Amino acid sequence: MSVQTLFTNFSLLEPTFGEIRGGYQLLVEDDKIRELSDKPIKAKDAVRVDCGKRTLMPGLIDSHVHAIHSEVNIRFMENLPLTLVAARAATRLTAMLNRGFTTVRDTGGADWGIKTAIETGHIVGPRLFIAGQSIGPTGGHSDSRRRTSSGDECMCCNGLQFKSAVADGVDEVRKVAREQMRQGADHVKIMMSGGVASPYDPLDSLQFSDGEVKAAVEEATAFGRYVCAHAYSAKAIIRAAKFGVRTIEHGNLIDDTAAKLMAQKDMFLVANLVTYYAMKERAAKWGMTAESLEKNEIVLQGGLKSLEICKRHGVPVAYGSDLLGELHWDQSNEFTIRQAVMSPIEIIRSATLIGADVLRMPGKVGTLKAGAFADLIVVDGNPLKNLALLVDQGKHLSAIMKGGKFHKNRLN
Repeated sequence: MSVQTLFTNFSLLEPTFGEIRGGYQLLVEDDKIRELSDKPIKAKDAVRVDCGKRTLMPGLIDSHVHAIHSEVNIRFMENLPLTLVAARAATRLTAMLNRGFTTVRDTGGADWGIKTAIETGHIVGPRLFIAGQSIGPTGGHSDSRRRTSSGDECMCCNGLQFKSAVADGVDEVRKVAREQMRQGADHVKIMMSGGVASPYDPLDSLQFSDGEVKAAVEEATAFGRYVCAHAYSAKAIIRAAKFGVRTIEHGNLIDDTAAKLMAQKDMFLVANLVTYYAMKERAAKWGMTAESLEKNEIVLQGGLKSLEICKRHGVPVAYGSDLLGELHWDQSNEFTIRQAVMSPIEIIRSATLIGADVLRMPGKVGTLKAGAFADLIVVDGNPLKNLALLVDQGKHLSAIMKGGKFHKNRLN
């Protein structure tokens, strides 16, 4: 027998509308939204939920997380047993759901085991889309080995094995990409420029050759998946665009030429400015090196500018956080950081509609229209007037529903 829940007495924030609307009711049946109407809905057997004139909106989507990256200095994961890595991931994922993120896209690290644990209720967390291991070349952003490492160390108690894989040459890239998809990856993550948290690669380094990028894209496409690329520099972004990469992760050092090409190719940028602010403030406390903090300063300066450039050229920008270790508590701060260059509805759409497009789930997540999953939050106020209502670890969320089931409900 179907279970129905009828939401009444709320202000509606449906991102496709772009404004708050009153007079609506919403009917949930099992795990889906059955009806959203501006007229009374007849559902005599439904459990009625009075929202007390609060704002009802879709659950949030974070398009760039790392559930298993529980150390700010990634190298420290080298000494963690896999059981502890998984336990820490569970804590991080529950915290994400507590903040109203009902869907997240992991861009390297989380595996099918973590995803299955959520789907079967062993871990309480958001819907999880995974890349498996991110893939990069020797010495690149995916290569977390010590310079003294021989590569022959036992991996049974080394949490780094979750994080990434090293592949050199077209054949190796094909094989490793295929392996991630065999292991259940929803998307393939490749490294195309230097990174902040990696110790030995300059930010402006170009990683993976044309042929290697093409191989990853060919394999992902053949399997019905797509490629997302870690890339900061304009050169790396342009190379990714030329060879079929679908989403650019970070993109802080983008320029007009790269953005124009991304728009022509119908690509997405997944920005995550909050991680650079958080690292600047307190990453040193958690062991991040001086070299990484120097690189962080460079990309921090380009963050807001990258949003302006993408807006100018019509590149859709999704919401991401990319926070490592104990910095994950800042996940929702991206909402207020972006206000410097984006309007509240643009920011909310980045964490709903655009995130759904990135996941190739339009109409299924990020919306309250009929047929979507019943993922929603009830906010104590109007986020279009005060985005800070989405911050503070879910303090201002009176209800969080995922798949038709309440994770939190203080309305009744």
